[in-house]
Amino acid sequence: MSDDAPAFRSLALDELPNPDHVDVIAVPLPPGAPTDPETWARTIFSTAAAPVWVRIAFGLRQALVPLIGVRPGDPATAFAVRRVVGEEALLAESDRHLDFTCGVGVDARRGLVRVTTVVRLHGWRGRLYFAPVKLVHPSVVRGMLRRAAGILAERR
Repeated sequence: MSDDAPAFRSLALDELPNPDHVDVIAVPLPPGAPTDPETWARTIFSTAAAPVWVRIAFGLRQALVPLIGVRPGDPATAFAVRRVVGEEALLAESDRHLDFTCGVGVDARRGLVRVTTVVRLHGWRGRLYFAPVKLVHPSVVRGMLRRAAGILAERR
């Protein structure tokens, strides 16, 4: 690899090296939409902005995870912005079943908004919890990103 080759960087990968799962979902940045990554992160992960089917999925998650000994999370703290560096906002949460980091980046030059999700699993609870989550996660994130793009495009 040459020294001038592009490199993908994310606060989420820096925060949680050696992950068990990584995915990156990107959507076009709507014309005139804000480029502040914190605004995007707050909108993407707001309950009001989540599509109905995502809210139903989160409700099911909250009801079912106690069955495997995982405590229901508080979306207000799990999806809180921890810091912003340049074009990316970092969200992070650790629990006994997994560590999760998420970078919400806005690349105004390329006209993209991306969500980088990084997960490290802990024990059988983490593996059992994440098995179904892994299957639907890209669709959930894509739906939340598209919904946020629509909301933020309307605010201009």
